[in-house]
Amino acid sequence: MAPIIEVQQISKSFGSFTCLRDLSFTVNAGEKIALIGPSGSGKTTILRILMTLETIDSGFIKVDGDYLFHMQRNGAPVPADERHLHKMRTKLGMVFQLFNLFPHKSVRDNITLAPVLTQGVKRAEAEKEAMRLLEMVGMADKADAMPAQLSGGQKQRVAIARALALRPKIMLFDEVTSALDPELVEEVLNVMRKLAAETDMTMLLVTHEMGFAHDFADRVLFFDRGSIIEEGPPDDIFTRPRNERTQAFLKKIIAAGQRV
Repeated sequence: MAPIIEVQQISKSFGSFTCLRDLSFTVNAGEKIALIGPSGSGKTTILRILMTLETIDSGFIKVDGDYLFHMQRNGAPVPADERHLHKMRTKLGMVFQLFNLFPHKSVRDNITLAPVLTQGVKRAEAEKEAMRLLEMVGMADKADAMPAQLSGGQKQRVAIARALALRPKIMLFDEVTSALDPELVEEVLNVMRKLAAETDMTMLLVTHEMGFAHDFADRVLFFDRGSIIEEGPPDDIFTRPRNERTQAFLKKIIAAGQRV
């Protein structure tokens, strides 16, 4: 079976800064992948590219068997049109660092808006699914609350439910706990543990929570300067890293008091 994500020699620059360099990797369906590494190493950029929030300068990406930024025409790949990009976006959901909830809409409306408007789901059906997802993330009692009435951890749990409401095959999580007060981090991580344990959804996670990455991931990719320096099972990466750059990074993490 072909991988659900195939990244083939992609590069991406912002002006004179090369963010990703000839990057290649694959992700199998159902796999849980943690992307770790220093800030600015390209981890968030690859998630934004997969969501088509950024383009690529070269290379190819396939998602669920289809090219992401290209279409086949007369047997050759050509740049994708907006219709193709829209179709591809429905395969993925993303949870952002800063929640991005609509402040003027209730929790329930934040979750039902996209399925109703973009997928033609009937409102009653969307609301039923919203309540199921809110139950799953422990937020059913806040369905009629406004975002301003929620803590950061509660907002992030709503954001996870909102992304799941579109029923993506692949979920992308970008530093979803980094904007939270320390005492709120665990409530969000618990939701993600539950999601990983109870679904076969493919998940990519950018995080600086090394202990969680160790417990969550089937495979860890260590990024540095736009390249994957080392990859492997969590036990190998966190306890027996081979690359000097990985060793130095983890040594700093441990010195800062984090569990790996």
